[in-house]
Amino acid sequence: MSAVTRASNDPLVHQWMPFTANRQFLEQPRLIARAEGVYYYNTRGEKLLDGSSGLYCIPLGHGRREIREAVAKQMEELDYAPPFQYGVPTAFRLAAEVAQLTPSGLNRVFFACSGSEAVDTALKMALQYHRARGEGSRQRFIGRERGYHGVNFGGWSVGGMVANRKSFGLGLPGVAHLRHTHIPENRFQMGEGAHGAELADDLERFVNLHGADTIAACIVEPVAGSTGILVPPKGYLKRLREICDRHGILLIFDEVITGFGRTGEPFAAQTFGVTPDIMTMAKALTNGSIPMAAVAVKDEIQQTILDAAPADTVEFYHGYTYSAHPAACAAGLATLKIYREEGTFERVKQLAPDFLDQIAGFKGLPDVVDTRGFGLLGAVELAPKGKPGERGFKILCRAFERGLVMRAAGDSLVLAPPFAATPEQISEMIDIIRELIREG
Repeated sequence: MSAVTRASNDPLVHQWMPFTANRQFLEQPRLIARAEGVYYYNTRGEKLLDGSSGLYCIPLGHGRREIREAVAKQMEELDYAPPFQYGVPTAFRLAAEVAQLTPSGLNRVFFACSGSEAVDTALKMALQYHRARGEGSRQRFIGRERGYHGVNFGGWSVGGMVANRKSFGLGLPGVAHLRHTHIPENRFQMGEGAHGAELADDLERFVNLHGADTIAACIVEPVAGSTGILVPPKGYLKRLREICDRHGILLIFDEVITGFGRTGEPFAAQTFGVTPDIMTMAKALTNGSIPMAAVAVKDEIQQTILDAAPADTVEFYHGYTYSAHPAACAAGLATLKIYREEGTFERVKQLAPDFLDQIAGFKGLPDVVDTRGFGLLGAVELAPKGKPGERGFKILCRAFERGLVMRAAGDSLVLAPPFAATPEQISEMIDIIRELIREG
């Protein structure tokens, strides 16, 4: 039944769904009614393996009692307080605990509500920092092709996914993009590829073209997630760091997907041994239970901004109504406690080798043109059949009917299993995808 023939009182016609083929969805709804552990359940009560940790945001599994009870307790005590000029105790506690996990020196934490908001916050921090230190000419941002940094104007301007950009005009002025790192020499490589570190030198080219004194920051995902899991080549991130240092450019890592253990360490910055100046995070901060994001920034960046403002004035004219919402802070504290007490990040290190071996095992199947992955992030790329992305989307729809919720980035099939999944459950996810590929 098409959208135009559905009755006007059908509730399915009223929601305009995000990042969804709305017309197709109305013809073939994929409704999720509840969740528990690593499973969703559809409206018929049938189990569906969660192969994408929600949207990379529920690594601990669904329905964690500890988080639910912490949020309920907080709502009984304090449901909301204005975040402008007032504070709540749990927000300061959560900021301190996040700072215990971030790379050394990134000890100042600003709360937002989504990864998109976190990215725009980081970009504004970079602009104000340079202005505060007398280099207000640094207003240009460098993003990367195939990068994803959310959907707010700043985020999609520095992002490099064509479909996310083409409908909305020019975006922020003065943005340039590095080439992406998905090169043929690294195909069928698990982990960091041996080739392509020199692609970081694109940043040096932009310095030569535009002048270092015009560039505020370079923003990249350590592992590009939404575009289909693009792992950096060996030495690439270190080379970006060196170029930024040489020219006074801030380096921003978008760790909305990789943050809180996905690569086996609290943040991918620690996994790759490269510390950015600013880092965004969201998703797994609250195990997906309450919307929340954060930006961690080096101490000296915050201090420079504070010192440049007159006494008793707002130093950073930025924030959100729901910044540091009490319920979100309670969810965050409960989530971080579970990470600590259950040794969650170590579990990722234990699960990752076999998971990546199984992703690599897709090589040789019909029309598989690449496999890649890092930690508990994996992708199997198929040759297009029909329009680009059509094949991946059809497999996503068929996977739902076979009992698997997964992601498709174009024709790349993406798995990001919950850290709570057993090896057997991960293998079951892999088996479903293998069957669907063999069926064509």
